Parts: sequence; structure tokens; C-alpha cells
Amino acid sequence: MKEREKLKSRMGFILISAGCAIGIGNVWKFPYIAGKGGGGAFVLCYLIFLVILGLPVMTMEFAVGRASQKSPVKAYQALEKPGQKWHIHGYITVIGCYLLMMFYTTVSGWMLHYFYLTATGKFAGLDADQVGGVFNEMLSQPLVMAFWMIVVVAIGIFVCSRGLQNGLEKITKVMMIALLAIMVVLAINSIMMDGAAEGLKFYLIPDFGRMKELGIGYTIVTAMNQAFFTLSLGIGAMAIFGSYIGKERSLLGESANIAILDTFVAIVSGLIIFPACFTFGVSPTSGPSLIFITLPNIFNHIPMGRLWGSLFFIFMTFAAFSTVLAVFENIISCVMELTGWSRKKSSLVNLFGIILLSLPCVLGYNVWSWDGFSIFGGAVLDLEDFLVSNILLPLGSLVYLLFCTSRYGWGWKNFKAEANTGKGFKMQEWMRVYLSYILPLMILFIFGYGIYDKFFA
Repeated sequence: MKEREKLKSRMGFILISAGCAIGIGNVWKFPYIAGKGGGGAFVLCYLIFLVILGLPVMTMEFAVGRASQKSPVKAYQALEKPGQKWHIHGYITVIGCYLLMMFYTTVSGWMLHYFYLTATGKFAGLDADQVGGVFNEMLSQPLVMAFWMIVVVAIGIFVCSRGLQNGLEKITKVMMIALLAIMVVLAINSIMMDGAAEGLKFYLIPDFGRMKELGIGYTIVTAMNQAFFTLSLGIGAMAIFGSYIGKERSLLGESANIAILDTFVAIVSGLIIFPACFTFGVSPTSGPSLIFITLPNIFNHIPMGRLWGSLFFIFMTFAAFSTVLAVFENIISCVMELTGWSRKKSSLVNLFGIILLSLPCVLGYNVWSWDGFSIFGGAVLDLEDFLVSNILLPLGSLVYLLFCTSRYGWGWKNFKAEANTGKGFKMQEWMRVYLSYILPLMILFIFGYGIYDKFFA
């Protein structure tokens, strides 16, 4: 049997895993809900939930990967007792990864398209309404969106086909370091703007009045959701990287490093966005309108706006690509394990497979637009996002959690021994009660709240 590929360095592992966690949601969602939820008050709730919700589940995913030395689809089979059925979730993780890529590749394509538009000066001289019109025009053009989506898939698959160390690790390291550097430059530029003081005050100083307006319960639940979803847990996207690392470091410590990087990106995104919004009197709206309408308008009004706009969309492209590469790696290695194919063959088949699977998302804004999707948000993308975010991530995380803590699964002793192998923070015995009984209820609450919020609120 061929020896399993390994990552070359610990830094590669941390940057790839952080890249998987750092996605577009960190940038367009976090600053907005933080501002709305009382600024610093929300950030504090978010950090607490990140530690008590995100870190344990991430540690469990890594432990399952490292102990089994298999991709998520086969990991359960290596660890479960004979006759058990935990491995069914292994197949669901692969479905989850495909489903995530069915819309994430399209959104990543939007970022590349906007980089091209900004860099070539297509926004110069447009007024606010015309900038808004550019986004709607893009959505109405299936060929433009399909072109950029195919570019994203082709680059992603090409990088992963070159192997773990020469492809994924090499490229992600450069990209993540560039992403962090560009963010710091953009944040410094924003902080120098006239309205920066007001924007930073709104963002960072706790305002319990604003928190009360929204509802304290609502703010806490939103912080809990954001902390939970930001790390992409539950579909095996992290477990795969656990299988590529050695035993030198304990897994709780490594999870903490990744969560810190993820949080750094989320918080610095706010430092980029709020000063700019307050300087130009623009509402820091959430979602696509912030990235594709609000910010291009701001870049139109500032000195060297084309440069800052291009840098911003390169940063957004890197944030999107880091997730695409990590999940592609997961998909390619799962298919290799299930079929016995080589990395090149798995890459080639997935190149065409993912392009085909991504087309409904592209067409959902134009040729296949249908009012029936309105309950999810209006488009095929919203349905796909709902299935991943509200069903597969929370329920998948719950399966990992139960597998690692229950005697009917892999069991607490085995999990703890694996997680604590190596130098660094250790899982403690007292955590067992919390992880076995309280955390599953919290995850079920997040799942239940997500369904309630979508259909009944």
C-alpha cells in the first residue's frame, strides 16, 4: 500500500486549515452582524462561543482524521467497532463538500470578475445606481458567470492535482500570507480616512443599547451561529488535514491557532469596512450588496481607488480560493480512496463533475430563476447554502461530537489519547461532561433555531 501523503510543515497545516475556515462569510457577514449586534458586545459573545463551540468540534474532526489516517469518507470505518454504522456519515461529508462547491465556485467567480472590472477601470465615472446595475447585469449573464466559475474550478483542480506539498501546500502558503498582508494594508488605509474614528467606535466599543434594540437573545444566538459556522465544521473539510499531519503537536492547541487566524481575518475585515462606510455615509449592509455595490462606490470616491479596489477584490478572491482549494483536496482524496484512482485521474473526473454540478447555481439567477426558491432567499444558491449551513454543518458536527464522546462510537478515551498526543494544550478530563451532555444540546439548538428562523420566524 502506498504511503499516505503528508504536509511538509506545521505552518502549511495551520495556513491550509485556516484557509478552509476563512471564507467570504468572514468578510461580508461578520462586520455587518457585529455592528448591528452592538459592536464590541457582539465580538465578545462571538469569541466566547468560538472557544466553547468551535474549538472542541474542530479538535474532534482533526483527531478522527489523524487517528484513522484516512479521508473523511473512510475515517469512520477505520475507527468504529465492527457492525457499527457511523461510516454512513462519511459518505454524507463528501456530499456536503460537493454541495458547498456547487455554489462557492460561482461566488468565487464573482470575486474574480469584480477584480477584472475594478483593475480595468470599468467602474470609473459610474454613479451609485450604475454601480448597483453592474451586479444585476452580471447575474443576468449566464455565460459571464459560467466563464468565471469554470476558471475557478480549473485553477483549483490544477493546484490540487499537483499533489499535496507541491500543489495545495505551496500555493495556499503564498496566498494566505498575501491575504493577511493585503488585509493589514487595506485596514491601515481605512483607518486613515476622515470618518474612521466614528466607524471604529460603532464597530469596537460595546453598545448594549444597540444590543437591546435587536434583542439580547437574538444577538447571543447570532454570535453563536457565526462562531459555529465560521470554521466550516461538520462536513469533514478539517478531518482531511488531520490525516496529513504528524503526532508532534496536540490537536487542541492547533485548533486554537486556526481559530485565532480565522478571527483575525473577521475582525480586520470590519476595520477595513466600517471606517470607509462612515467616511462616505454609506450603510454597512450585509451580504452581496456590501461587497458588490457599497464598496465599489466607496473605491470610486477615494484617491487611488482603482488600486485599493483591485487589492480588495484580490483579497476577497484569495479568501474564497483558500476554501475552494481545501474542499477540492477533500473531494479529490475521498474519490481516490473510494475508487483506487490516481490523484491525476480523480482530479480530471472532478474537474468536469464540479463544473456540471455548479451550473444550476449560475443558471439559478437567470435561465432557471423560479419563485419557489423565495423561501430560501430567492435563488438556487440560497437553497444550496441552506442545505449546507443549516442542515449538514450542524448535524455533521453533532455526529463527530457523539462519535468522539460516546462509548457507542470511538469513545472519549480513544479521542482524548489522540487529541493529547504531542506538545501543546490538552483536553482535560473535566471537559468530558460538558462535551458529552451540554455541547450536543447547544448544537441541536443551533440546528433547530436555523430551521425555525428560515421557515417560521
